[in-house]
Amino acid sequence: MGAVDVPEAGGGGKGGKKKKRRIAIRLDMTPMVDIAFLLLIFYMVTTVFAAPQAMDINLPKETDESEEMDVKKSNLAVIRVDSTDTYWWSIGDEKGSSRPIDDKNLLDSLLVNNRQNYFLSTLVKIHPKADFEAYVDILDDFARVENAFQKDREFVEEYIAENRRVLGEDRFTDTTYSYRYTTAPWSDRRDTRMLEFSLDSMRARGERLP
Repeated sequence: MGAVDVPEAGGGGKGGKKKKRRIAIRLDMTPMVDIAFLLLIFYMVTTVFAAPQAMDINLPKETDESEEMDVKKSNLAVIRVDSTDTYWWSIGDEKGSSRPIDDKNLLDSLLVNNRQNYFLSTLVKIHPKADFEAYVDILDDFARVENAFQKDREFVEEYIAENRRVLGEDRFTDTTYSYRYTTAPWSDRRDTRMLEFSLDSMRARGERLP
């Protein structure tokens, strides 16, 4: 607590003038320290710390029955990432149909093809030696496509109507747009386009050809 000390009045000074009394103030800082600690504890208890960010992945619903569906080649987009982190794009999984695509242009290709085809599914194949970041970037692009189309009410209505008409209301129960994709193990195959592109890339880097 604070205290005020008032000194006794002294004798007169020169010329008979009295000296002014000085008031000395003492403050007890103990309550202030208590308040500071209380505020610190309150901050620690009420502050919400940033939770670690995790990537959301849409998983299928758990079921005891497995249902296989045949996908037409025209309804299948295939994305491959080879050991050199090169992206390959194709519609269908036919040999020799792949073409290299810049990873920065992948999102535009996904938007265009999914808007044109309400039944498009995407198959992703990643080489074991490819950078894992490529897979994360592809999933991010899937999420961007899904978010963009979910905001387009006219597209969502047409998407639901077409899928229910073809698949049936009992099989297609979605109420909004959901990006369809799956993954598959990488399979080395003799695709002449991929081989020629890889050889040209090695020549451009001045590497020794096998």
